[in-house]
Amino acid sequence: MFSSAGVYIASLETGLILSILAMGVVITYKILDIADLSVEGTFPLGAFVFAALAVKGANPFIATAISLVIGAIAGFVTFLLYKKLKVAAILSGILTMTMLYSVNLRLTGRSNVPLFNSPSIFSELENINRVVVLILIVIMAKLILDYFFKTEKGYLLIVTGDNESLVKSLGKNPDRYTCIGLMISNGMVALSGSLMAQYQGFSDAQMGATMIVTALASIIIGDTFLKNNRKLKNTSRAIIGAIAYKLMAGLAIELGLEPGDLKGITALIVIGFIAYNNATIFGMDKIKRSGLLNKEGNNA
Repeated sequence: MFSSAGVYIASLETGLILSILAMGVVITYKILDIADLSVEGTFPLGAFVFAALAVKGANPFIATAISLVIGAIAGFVTFLLYKKLKVAAILSGILTMTMLYSVNLRLTGRSNVPLFNSPSIFSELENINRVVVLILIVIMAKLILDYFFKTEKGYLLIVTGDNESLVKSLGKNPDRYTCIGLMISNGMVALSGSLMAQYQGFSDAQMGATMIVTALASIIIGDTFLKNNRKLKNTSRAIIGAIAYKLMAGLAIELGLEPGDLKGITALIVIGFIAYNNATIFGMDKIKRSGLLNKEGNNA
């Protein structure tokens, strides 16, 4: 019983950390409609920036904040490639991700950095349960992001994803808001990576592998479970989706599946939810078309 509880608590904790990743990807995937694969380089970047500072005894709160800022700069690099050099969005992300792999190794000089003896946010707040600490961080990130979307810049960022021509007609440059979106997104992803390194006690060059799939799985699960609740913001859906996804993964381990199977399970979860959504939409379209045809037949 204890081991089962431990698995689910660990799943909840990692779900909370990955919910920050998911909220960041919401900006590029759902709002700007950009396939930003640099996430897989930015996530370990946050971990390695923190590791480079932590092993030198830096304050963990400051090191975490710096990780966020450096992640935002990585997002700016993706923006330069995408908008200024006119590289395709998906290729811009791949190029940034590739460059960041080398940057991450340069930061510490090795591909794996143990942090068990280094200070972390969790060790500094050891009197507070880790779940509580993570919940507070996630709520703070969500509230800041939600507040930003209510500002003029936030509204224009949303409009940029929907209709760049409208932004131009207002006398604004949509590229500016694309830049802001990419920087905020990658900053949050790096923050998530920094927290993950502190949580698991090490940073690793392969931490970013399949992180984009994990983020998309969280977003899709949240949207599917809560599609009938229109009052919930995208950030709330991402948080709930990330936690639900990790709890599903925890359940899979409890049922006897190997941890190495989780990547395959993630892909199957995403495929399953996409298929369910498409089937639901297709079914509703058929019902609507059938109703419309019946109505036209009756009118005739």
